[in-house]
Amino acid sequence: MEFNHFLSSYLPDPDASGKQLYEHMVEQAVVAEEVGYAGISIPEHHLINILLVPSPLQMAVKIAAVTRHIELVTSIAVLPIRDMRVFAGEVVQADALCDGRLVLGVGRGAFKYEIEMLGVPMSETRERFDESLAVLQALLTRKEVSWDGKYYQFGPLTVMPRPEREIPLVVASMAPDGIQACAREGFSVQTTPLSGDHQMLLDQVNAFRRGNAEAKVRSARRARLSLQRATYLARDEADAREKLQLAYEYYRRFDNVFTGPGIVHGGGIEALPRQQSIEELGKNLLICTREQMIDQLSAYAEAGIDEVIMTANFGQSQADSLDMMRRFGEQIIPHFSSRTTQPAMTKRTG
Repeated sequence: MEFNHFLSSYLPDPDASGKQLYEHMVEQAVVAEEVGYAGISIPEHHLINILLVPSPLQMAVKIAAVTRHIELVTSIAVLPIRDMRVFAGEVVQADALCDGRLVLGVGRGAFKYEIEMLGVPMSETRERFDESLAVLQALLTRKEVSWDGKYYQFGPLTVMPRPEREIPLVVASMAPDGIQACAREGFSVQTTPLSGDHQMLLDQVNAFRRGNAEAKVRSARRARLSLQRATYLARDEADAREKLQLAYEYYRRFDNVFTGPGIVHGGGIEALPRQQSIEELGKNLLICTREQMIDQLSAYAEAGIDEVIMTANFGQSQADSLDMMRRFGEQIIPHFSSRTTQPAMTKRTG
């Protein structure tokens, strides 16, 4: 099982320096490569102060310039708000500038507030995503592409320059039915239970395994399951409690735009009350000390997860973030580096 560092890009104070935020993200990417993470994941969000990377491809190119081998994953690029005829060329260019290390994670978008502020009804995002993905694949693999669909109609055109390789695609999905459908089409999948419990995670894993077993199309790159989870290796119990409190405050904002009313003022998401208690949240996240971390991640590996994407920034200092990454590289990654993920079904419990 491999580990991927998610560049959470959280700005608790909306008036704080964006320049410093992105400098910190680049510094984290450099440290991630140094201590043994397999990849870096770069989010995309607009108009809000969490996950705020308006252009993940730009960030990937910047990180590629200061690293040598780590994978650079968009997590995720939002297709319904883009024109695939433009985006396909941007992807080809970014992959070339990333020395062939780009992994293109794509999805339909999660936050109604930003999607609709950008002029796309949330109710249309599933259809728009499906067609956009098909158009994107066609443009990246064929010349003289024509299209006559609901959202795209165009005559023969060829994206230039042409890709140097088959750029790996990963599709984001949370619902088990969606995960199974993506895996059935041969896609690697990125998913997350967010603050949900372990059973939700197992349902997602099993859905991927079912879909993967049914897949009729196989790409050159084996389909993989990446699971994103809030993960922080604490120095001690006091540090774990402190970071859990920060995570709880973070989720008060996240829930507002994910499942809530989307109340945003001046780019800052209002922190709203949560139904889930901090104790319940703590049971579901991986914010803990070394032995607990190894035990919980061992269950992930046994379930058949190929990669854990670690969301580890809840608003703590940059020094705390970098120290945690180095601890994780020294104490946790070696424990799993020799393991082979087994894609076995996981029995449902309860």
